[in-house]
Amino acid sequence: MSQGIDVTNESIYYGQHKAVEDVNVHINPSSVTALIGPSGCGKSTFLRSLNRMHEVIPGAYVEGGVRIDGLDIYAPGIDPVDVRGHVGMVFQRPNPFPTMSIGDNVLAGIRLNNKKLKKSDADEIVERSLRGANLWEEVKDRLGRPGSSLSGGQQQRLCIARAIAVQPDVLLMDEPCSALDPISTLAIEDLMTELKATYTIVIVTHNMQQAARVSQMTGFFNIDGAGAPGRLVEFAETETIFSNPSEKATEDYVSGRFG
Repeated sequence: MSQGIDVTNESIYYGQHKAVEDVNVHINPSSVTALIGPSGCGKSTFLRSLNRMHEVIPGAYVEGGVRIDGLDIYAPGIDPVDVRGHVGMVFQRPNPFPTMSIGDNVLAGIRLNNKKLKKSDADEIVERSLRGANLWEEVKDRLGRPGSSLSGGQQQRLCIARAIAVQPDVLLMDEPCSALDPISTLAIEDLMTELKATYTIVIVTHNMQQAARVSQMTGFFNIDGAGAPGRLVEFAETETIFSNPSEKATEDYVSGRFG
């Protein structure tokens, strides 16, 4: 049974620079949690720390603890690649592998882990994942065509299919709709609502309406000035954050007075 994500006294560094300071939060399983705040306040850095993706930047490290379903993902001997198998990620711009077919894009993460697949198993995973991403009916007759042949909204759903093909526990989404038109955005939002039954979803968004529509809990990140670390100012039920926040900075941000 999923226990969600527990973050304790987490600070995130890039070399000497402290990017995020002292985050303490519990993220509920089988739910959508939104992270909001002005640009440069550390919310994407925090998101990436939940699957150690920020470590692709040399000199990055974390102090404090992150436990996902009870496992300390920063404990000695834990392989970041294994962590990313349990914690999938969908990025701001759709990034299907351009030389791969639609079907091969879905299987890319599984093949990366050197898993030999029988064709029947591969076909089953492709169909299950594309159905999970609400894309199967649109592409089932052209699985051999390049992933890059799809529209932007379809490409983003293909990336979600690729992320869920490995059956992770957690799905991180870093502004997954910022490059999409309103109709594609709505399709992704509907998909998040469906997927939360199976996955713990954490989304970074600059779209206040989107956060209000899709999430049950919202965290507001802020920064005291250029060069200062980002901080989690407030974390509460989404309805509370948008209607009755306890911090003035949160109220100013969600009402559009700054940010």
